[in-house]
Amino acid sequence: MRAYNQKAWFFVLPVLLLVAFNALIPIMTVVNYSVQETFGDNVFFWQGLDWFEQLLRSDRFHAALGRQFLFTGLILLIEVPLGVAVALSMPRKGIWVPVCLVTMALPMLIPWNVVGAMWNIFTLPDIGLLGYFFNNILSISYNMTQDPLAAWITIVTMDVWHWTSLVVLLSYAGLVSIPDDYYRAARIDGASNFSVFRYIQLPKMKTVLTIAILLRFMDSFNIYTEPFVLTGGGPGNSTTLLSIDLVKIALGQFDLGPAAAMSLIYFAITLLVSWVFYSVMNNQPKEG
Repeated sequence: MRAYNQKAWFFVLPVLLLVAFNALIPIMTVVNYSVQETFGDNVFFWQGLDWFEQLLRSDRFHAALGRQFLFTGLILLIEVPLGVAVALSMPRKGIWVPVCLVTMALPMLIPWNVVGAMWNIFTLPDIGLLGYFFNNILSISYNMTQDPLAAWITIVTMDVWHWTSLVVLLSYAGLVSIPDDYYRAARIDGASNFSVFRYIQLPKMKTVLTIAILLRFMDSFNIYTEPFVLTGGGPGNSTTLLSIDLVKIALGQFDLGPAAAMSLIYFAITLLVSWVFYSVMNNQPKEG
């Protein structure tokens, strides 16, 4: 019977304790606020589950949650296929490999608030290069500050530009890990490019694609900085995602109780979907 050395846990124990300390205290504080009401001066009044009941019946919450799911769904539908396609087109060997990898990694190195500010200036109808190009050269009416559809197209395009690289790099890592023997056998059998992708590359990329989808879901579902800097949730409330609405309630209205209850529901949805992805990933058959 094989013996396992458990001493390695002592090396990671300090990190686990630090993470637990930094996570448990804020969560317990949020739970405390979610069942109480305060009017300042640290005076609290017991509310029980009233905030949760109000939120679950709130049209404002349902609208913000719907916009959040719509944004995340669009991001996954665009970025995952696009990232796989770009990864398939990248070279596997040669001098262009590091060039392509560095180029793909560049957008992810830009801070989130800078991305929002950069795209804000880039898409303004009067002074922005993209806004000027659409309005004056193509004669297409484009104004993300007044048109909800233009605002949605802008924030989705911005996120696709910023984070498709993550899917590309993960997919590329899965592709380069496939042994050349598989491709040689496919050439001998006369397999088409689509057959190679369907029966060799895609099955071998299942794990990394599951990780990519999980990471992109969590990040896009909890996104705040980029769309807030870009549109501020406007025009009107058309791009007010759940994260932006949560900050408005917590800091703009200073309703700490409803904001805490909303954040817990937000966290529960993210945790539930992440657990589903994790279960799918662990239940996948091992590739030979």
